[in-house]
Amino acid sequence: MRDLTALPKAHLHLHFTGSMRHTTLLELAARDGIHLPDALVEEWPPQLTAADEKGWFRFQRLYDVARSVLRTEADVRRLVLEAAEDDVTDGGRWLEIQVDPSGYAARFGGITAFTDLVLDAVRDASARTGLGIAVVIAANRTRHPLDARTLARLASQYVDRGVVGFGLSNDERRGRTSDFAGAFAIAERAGLLLAPHGGELRGPEHIRVCLDALHAGRLGHGVRAAEDPDLLARIVDAGVALEVCPVSNVALGVYSDLTSVPLPTLLEAGATVALGADDPLLFGSRLAGQYATMRAAHDLSDEQLAELARMSFRASRAPKDVVDAALGDIDAWLAPS
Repeated sequence: MRDLTALPKAHLHLHFTGSMRHTTLLELAARDGIHLPDALVEEWPPQLTAADEKGWFRFQRLYDVARSVLRTEADVRRLVLEAAEDDVTDGGRWLEIQVDPSGYAARFGGITAFTDLVLDAVRDASARTGLGIAVVIAANRTRHPLDARTLARLASQYVDRGVVGFGLSNDERRGRTSDFAGAFAIAERAGLLLAPHGGELRGPEHIRVCLDALHAGRLGHGVRAAEDPDLLARIVDAGVALEVCPVSNVALGVYSDLTSVPLPTLLEAGATVALGADDPLLFGSRLAGQYATMRAAHDLSDEQLAELARMSFRASRAPKDVVDAALGDIDAWLAPS
């Protein structure tokens, strides 16, 4: 079997704080005397579930505690650089990292100042590692839809300056997705990729809302489209890509085990799938790990793994030269030795 860390990949589903190294979390918490729950220390990676509201609350609480260790501009720059280094180690050539600036605004001078900081950190990390990096600004569906409109306008101001997309995250069972249509219309007019979360904790009915109301061009997760052949055919026909995160699907209780993640169903239908790590800090697995677990769980051939890597670039907003070079190197990875 070929080395999966040598397979070029684009990483399209990675959350900002969730990209943090566990060792960095522990170091920053110790520096400032921040008490971390056992689930983020001795019991890491935590045992998680999102089968009910209590389970999601625990997951979100751990995420919020992790975010609280980011106290300085240097911390933010370190997180971005280390995320880039980790992706490069895993064969990453392109990263679209997702961030909700409103979650950091109070500590870093507002949403605009924080976005400027992240984009500057991205430029520096890209220069130092050679990894192409862009940002997807995401609204939080547990906040008011007007807040999402503010973020969509913010994202629109940074088109061609490092921001390539607009998303909608947090527990998809909360709020009404259609209420965010106005924010996505703002982002759509600006030419941003529209990439809301949908089809993980809720099923096909919610994916339809993401397509109809938000005009999703890519779905964060979307894996449960496998439950509805007609919907899956629509996704394939429309060219909507699915950001599938197998390890987090299992950790949150969406599927009982990795063999139950319906990746073969999606691929057989012709869906464009990009594997992503979601939140390595909480799920304990980074980008190459997603490929490795799906190889083992579904006995994927190197040809299938190479096609998954190709699809990750085709679904990305990476520049043409980055895509073309990566596709050539994927062919080289697959070539007989």
